[in-house]
Amino acid sequence: MDKQTEIEAAVFRRLVAHLDERKDAQNIDLMNLAGFCRNCLSKWMVAAAEEQGVEIDYESAREKVYGEPYSEWKKKYQTEASAEQYAKLAETHPHD
Repeated sequence: MDKQTEIEAAVFRRLVAHLDERKDAQNIDLMNLAGFCRNCLSKWMVAAAEEQGVEIDYESAREKVYGEPYSEWKKKYQTEASAEQYAKLAETHPHD
């Protein structure tokens, strides 16, 4: 692995660790503010793996991003989104 790739991998690991430390930052908040969320990172991982000829299924990618199976994380940490949050999501991401 070259230095640039090592640096990028370290940054990704730090981002995932940061999101793990901020479980209060709900996915809908991330989508509304930044246009991406933990699930997006998981989808990007699947796509990047495919580009390299490696198969990673979506649930495995989610587990890498969430640090545990998504269903477990969701039960423990996901809160119900408000009507305002859903309205903002519909406004900023009409096809999501």
